[in-house]
Amino acid sequence: MTTTLGVNTILHPVTDLEKAKPVYTALLGVEPMADSPYYVGYEAEGQQIGLVPNSDMTSPIAYWHVTDIEAKIKDITAAGGTLKDAPKDVGQGRLVATLTDPDGNVLGILQDPS
Repeated sequence: MTTTLGVNTILHPVTDLEKAKPVYTALLGVEPMADSPYYVGYEAEGQQIGLVPNSDMTSPIAYWHVTDIEAKIKDITAAGGTLKDAPKDVGQGRLVATLTDPDGNVLGILQDPS
């Protein structure tokens, strides 16, 4: 079984990015490091907090960082989890995938390029 590097990324679905940005900027106390119409990202105390407009997410998703996304998917599915979204490159070699636990809770996993 593989280990994780911890939860370092949390994505929040938002319906109005321009209204959400000031709230998260005030909460985190830093300006966004990435600011585009499809994603606003913050780096705060070693964590990455992202705002994702117009997504199918229904609640925030915590992303567990891993060194081998395929191995972690095998571990989770062998233990009873279900693959929801297969790994995809979201830019610069960063891979993300989502799975669900037996109760339908969404588990995010993320692999940064080596």
